[in-house]
Amino acid sequence: MNARGAPAPEQYLPHHYWEDRARRFAAEGSGLAAVCSYGMPEFYNRMIHWSQYLALRPWLDIRPGTRVLDVGCGVGRWSTLLARRLGIVTGADLSPTMIAEARRRAELQSVSSRTRFIVQDLARLDADGPFDLILGVTVLQHILDPQSLRSAVKRMADHLAPGGRMVLLEAAPANTAEHCDTTVFRARHRRVYLDLFAEQGLELRALSGVDPAPFKTWLLPHLRGLPRPLGMSALAAVTLASTPIDVLFGRIAVERSWHAVFVLQRNGDVHAA
Repeated sequence: MNARGAPAPEQYLPHHYWEDRARRFAAEGSGLAAVCSYGMPEFYNRMIHWSQYLALRPWLDIRPGTRVLDVGCGVGRWSTLLARRLGIVTGADLSPTMIAEARRRAELQSVSSRTRFIVQDLARLDADGPFDLILGVTVLQHILDPQSLRSAVKRMADHLAPGGRMVLLEAAPANTAEHCDTTVFRARHRRVYLDLFAEQGLELRALSGVDPAPFKTWLLPHLRGLPRPLGMSALAAVTLASTPIDVLFGRIAVERSWHAVFVLQRNGDVHAA
């Protein structure tokens, strides 16, 4: 939510909510307003995307032919990147409009022969497989029902090949941060995810940060109450202040980071190179 973006609905119906986001913003420019912070200005969402990329970069250096599953793929920003690196990529998303846009962008980038996009609910994921890499970026934080969340993690684990890797980037602060929760989003304590992964037989191999600068989380709960010019100025200021901190210290300031990258394997799997 923001001074010009879209507020969270009173009732969260995931299929309708994500389809509405896609119809509004998926085909607009980079599509980041549909998949990062809903309806936020381009400069803000580009900063989010860049912080995510820096955090994920060590885990996206794949070998040609790597079988990749990109869950919650949105407009296909990670799917097309991995297909350009010669991965064989399946992207799955709840929204048909997101999937249509991901296919269009894959065609424009000449990687459609290495991509497949399917409309799927992650809690009932059935994407063939197995996959060498399963990637999810800010997906679980939008699954509010505990049973659906558990089912989603289980279905991903079931699709992971022996020796494969699961890389998940989620809002997972080391301290409780309920003041930023909405009807479509949960900033779950990091331990909640770690316990859930262990319950599904997934072993943590690495944990890194993304965005330790605290300014965004201070501002965002209050942004909608500000007059638009003041809100936009405040947003620009916190973006400017946050970027150098997140770029320089995002990966190492794990305990202070708002988001976290979890790198996982199934118990007993041989570590993938």
